[in-house]
Amino acid sequence: MPPSEPIPPANADLATTWAFLEEGVDHIMTKLQTGVSYSKYMALYTVAYNYCVSPKSNTSSEFGSLGAGRTGANLMGSDLYNNLIRYFVCHLKLLRDETDAMQEEKLLRYYAAEWARYTTGANYINRLFTYLNRHWVKRERDEGRKTVYPIYTLALVQWKGSLFMPIQQKDTKLASAILRLIEQQRDGQTIDQGLVKQVVDSFVSLGLDEMDPNKVCLDVYKQHFEGPFLDATEKYYKKESESFLAENSVPEYLKKAEERLREEEDRVERYLNTQTRKALIGKCEDVLIRQHSELMWDNFQNRLDFDEDEDLQRMYSLLSRIPEGLEPLRKKFEEHVKRAGHSAVSRLIVEGGEGDSLEPKAYVDALLQVHEKNVAIVNRSFRGEAGFVASLDKACREFVNRNAATGPSNSKSAELLAKHADLLLRKNNKLAEEQDLETALNRVMIIFKYLEDKDIFQQFYSTKLSKRLIHTVSASDEAEASMITKLKEACGFEYTNKLQRMFTDMSLSKDLTDQFKERMDQNHDDNDINFSVMVLGTNVWPISAPDHEFIIPKEINVTYGRFTKYYQTKHSGRKLTWLWNYSKNELRTNYLNQKYILMTSSYQMAVLVQYNTHDTMSLDELVAATSIRKDLMMQVLALLVKAKILVNEEQEQYDLNPGFKSKKIRVNLNQPIKAEVKQEATDVLKTVDEDRKYVIQATIVRIMKARKSMKNQQLIQEVISQISTRFAPKIPDIKKAIDTLLEKEYMERVDGTRDTFAYVA
Repeated sequence: MPPSEPIPPANADLATTWAFLEEGVDHIMTKLQTGVSYSKYMALYTVAYNYCVSPKSNTSSEFGSLGAGRTGANLMGSDLYNNLIRYFVCHLKLLRDETDAMQEEKLLRYYAAEWARYTTGANYINRLFTYLNRHWVKRERDEGRKTVYPIYTLALVQWKGSLFMPIQQKDTKLASAILRLIEQQRDGQTIDQGLVKQVVDSFVSLGLDEMDPNKVCLDVYKQHFEGPFLDATEKYYKKESESFLAENSVPEYLKKAEERLREEEDRVERYLNTQTRKALIGKCEDVLIRQHSELMWDNFQNRLDFDEDEDLQRMYSLLSRIPEGLEPLRKKFEEHVKRAGHSAVSRLIVEGGEGDSLEPKAYVDALLQVHEKNVAIVNRSFRGEAGFVASLDKACREFVNRNAATGPSNSKSAELLAKHADLLLRKNNKLAEEQDLETALNRVMIIFKYLEDKDIFQQFYSTKLSKRLIHTVSASDEAEASMITKLKEACGFEYTNKLQRMFTDMSLSKDLTDQFKERMDQNHDDNDINFSVMVLGTNVWPISAPDHEFIIPKEINVTYGRFTKYYQTKHSGRKLTWLWNYSKNELRTNYLNQKYILMTSSYQMAVLVQYNTHDTMSLDELVAATSIRKDLMMQVLALLVKAKILVNEEQEQYDLNPGFKSKKIRVNLNQPIKAEVKQEATDVLKTVDEDRKYVIQATIVRIMKARKSMKNQQLIQEVISQISTRFAPKIPDIKKAIDTLLEKEYMERVDGTRDTFAYVA
C-alpha cells in the first residue's frame, strides 16, 4: 500500500475524513492482494470511529440524503453510510461495464473472481466500520428502518442491485451460462465444478431476509437459478429418456435411469444448495420413472419369468420412489406366484397321478419349492418389503388350499401335510441327523402357516401321532416334542393340549405295565406271555373301538382277564374298552424246520392261532371262530395269502402253508388294510365337522357374553375374524349355529328388530 496522507484530526470535516477513508477502502476493495499494514488499518479504523463519535455536524448538504433532519452522531453515521453506498455503486459500475461483452464461461470466471475479491474486501470494510454497525446501524434498524444494513450486508445488497441484476436482466446471462455448463456435464463433458459452485453460492449469499440479515434466505437462488435449473432438467431428461427408450430395451433404460439419479444426487453434493435436493430428485423421478412407469410395469413379468434379479432390483428401487409405483408390481407378483404354485402341482399330478396315489413328500416339496424360490426373490430383489411379503403370503395361501390336487376339497392339503409330517417323524425316515429333521419340520411349518383349515391338519396329525405312539415307531421323543412346540407357537396351547396329553398317557401306561408285570411275577408262575398295555384317555385319543364283536383267543385270554381284574381293582368305576383293531402281536412258528417270528395284528393273530388245531378252514368257519366281520376278514386273509402264510387253492377255503419260507426271521405281516386307511380319512373329516359346530357355537356365546347385544351381520363378521386362524367358517354354518343357540336360549332376538340379538345370562 503506497504512503498515505497524514491522519485527519478527530474533529476533521466530512470531506477530509472521507477522502482519507475512501483511499483506504478502495485499496482494500481493489488491491488487497498487495497487503495492508497494521498501522494503516488501525488509522482507518480510528478515523471512522472519530467521525462517528464527533458531537457536532460538519457535513455539507450534499451527503445528507439518509440523515435529513437529524443532528450530531446520528447524522455522522448517515454521512459515512451514504458515502459507502456511493463508493460501492461506482465500483460496481466499473465491473458491470467489463461484463457487457462477456459470455458463457468467460463471464462466469470473471464474475466468480470479482465476487471473491469483492466479498473478501467487504469483510474487511465491515470490520473497519464496526462502530458504525454497532451503534448507528443498530439504532436505525431498531427504529424500524429495515433498509439500513450492516456494512457487509450493504455490500451484498449493492452487488445484487448494481451488478447481479443488470447482468441477469440481459437474457439471464449468468444462470444460462451455468445451465449450459451443467448440460455439458450431463452430456459427458468435463467442466469446472468449482466455478459452478462459486457462482451458485453467490446466488445463495445474495438472498436477504429484511427482518434478520444474518438469516439464510434462498429467494434469489430459487428465483434466478433453481427454477430455471429444474425446468432445464425436466426438458433434458424428457428428451433423453424418450430417445433412449426408442433405441434400447427396458432393462437398459433401468440402468440409465439409476445412473442418472445417482448423478443428480452427486450434483447436489458437489455444487448445489442442499435445499434443492428434494425438488431436483422429485423432478427426475417424475420424468425418468413416473412418466415411463407403465412401460416398466408391462415389462415386469418378463423379468420375473427369466429370473432377472438385477433388473428386478433396479425396477423395484426405481418404482419404490414414486407414489403407488409398486402396487401394480405386487399384484403381478401375486399372480405370478399363484401360477407357479398351480403349475407345480399340475406337473406333479401328470407325473405321479392324483388322489390317494399322490406322494405326500412330493406334494409338500413342490409347494415348498415355489415358496422358497419366491421368498428368495422377495428378499433379494424387493428387499423384503412388506407389500411383497403380503402378496407372496396371499398367493401361497391360494395355491396351497386350492389347486389341481385338492379339487373342490378343502382338506386335501391339510391331510397330505399331516401325512408328510408323519413320515418325517417315523423311525424309518431317511433324515438320520437331528438337525436335518428339525429343518424338515420347520419346512412343514412354512406350509402349515398357509393352511386355512388348521383344524383338519390337527385332526389328521393327531390320528397319525396316535398310531406312531401306539406302534412305537416315533423317530424320537425330542422330534415329537419339537413339532408340538412349533404348533403351539403357531396356534396356541389349546391347539396342542390333546397332543401333549397323549404323551402323558404313554408314560402312565408304561408305569402301569411294569406294576402289572411285577404283580403277575409275584402271584403266577405260568406268566409266559410278554405283555404290555396302553391305557388311553377316550377324550384325548382320536381312535375308536371296532364296531363288531371279537372272540378273544384262548392263548391270550388268561392274561386279558388278569389285567382287566387288576385294572378294575386299581381304578374302580373306570370302564376299559379294548381296541383290538390297534393291538399287535408276535407269534412263533413251531410247525416249520426254520423258526420264524410273525409280527401280526390281533385279527391276523386270531386267524393264525386257529391253525393250532386245524390244517384248513373255510371263510365262514374263521368268521364264526373270531367274530370278525366278513368283509374285514376277507382283507385280513388276503394279506396272509399274499405273504404265503396261508394258501387259497379252493374258493373260500384257506390252508396253512407247510412250505412257507422267508429270507427274514422276523416277518412283518401287520400291513395297513385299505378299508382302514379310507375309513381313517372319513372319520377325521366327520370329527372335524362335528367339532366345528361346537367351536362356532362357543365363539358366538363368548362374543355375545362380552358384547351383550349385536347385529346379525356384525356378529357373523366377528365370528369369522376370531375363527379364521383355525379354519375358514362358512356363513351358512354360522347362521345355523345362531339358530341352534336361539333354540337353546343362550341368546334371543331383540324385540322390535329383525337382525339384532341379545345375550341371555
